[in-house]
Amino acid sequence: MSDSSPLSPSVPGGPPPRAGVGLKAEHYRAILETQPDIGFFEVHAENYMGAGGPPHRFLTAIREAYPLSVHGVGLSIGADRALDPAHLQRLQSLVRRYAPERFSEHLAWSNHPCGFLDDLLPVPYTARSLARVVEHIDQVQEALGRQMLLENPATYLAFEESTYTEAEFIAAVARRTGCGLLLDVNNAYVASVNQQWVPASYIDALPLAAVQQIHLAGHVQQSDSQGRPLLIDTHDRPVADIVWDLYSYTIRACGPLPTLIEWDADLPDWDTLAAQAAHADAVMRQASPTRVQTP
Repeated sequence: MSDSSPLSPSVPGGPPPRAGVGLKAEHYRAILETQPDIGFFEVHAENYMGAGGPPHRFLTAIREAYPLSVHGVGLSIGADRALDPAHLQRLQSLVRRYAPERFSEHLAWSNHPCGFLDDLLPVPYTARSLARVVEHIDQVQEALGRQMLLENPATYLAFEESTYTEAEFIAAVARRTGCGLLLDVNNAYVASVNQQWVPASYIDALPLAAVQQIHLAGHVQQSDSQGRPLLIDTHDRPVADIVWDLYSYTIRACGPLPTLIEWDADLPDWDTLAAQAAHADAVMRQASPTRVQTP
């Protein structure tokens, strides 16, 4: 799929992009009983790879009423080994079953000969890594018959062997595969603080015309052994004010885009989560879009 190009995230004249939230079992009944005004829901693919049961019954009912995005956490796109064909087949079945608006995965790896590692680990930005990531994304897009979105990582260190900046690496992947991008603004801020980058400059260096979705989440601030700020991407609290500011900056650069609130641990009640999405909708309405046009 190397000659395909990023697609527009919205249809001209159609409804404006909205904010959505990650779908959690704790909120199934509240959603179905109240039919809240939410732009879309997103699920982790691996939570719905079984054949049936209550998760699929609830997801089917919610999919009938709302747009859906599927977000993978287990493909291990950056692994130095082949993709798991069984996992890819399960993902293919899930995407066919629910026909989501978007499918996304991480620029990371978690598969190893010793087993599956319960984390999203960083990739060195080298020519060898680039070739491997491109090969894997081509394989995924071919299997799914659709474009995939690649998410920028929350990183805590840099590899000495890297020969690309992170933004250069992501741009090269998008150019060679035709994949779209999922811009996680919280990840961008976390990585920028941890690695002493300028967050706005990091955003500006990405191929913004390829961005089709945005993620927002909470993080924790700690300190490293030398007393410098160390941010941890935790998804367990509201979006920080400074990340909202960076989101507004991003929307002014990209224009409004479907935006997901990620909250995966210490879940709040439904009203608190929905309020975060409403705030993202308000930022999109207030920001002056200057969307970068795809050539």
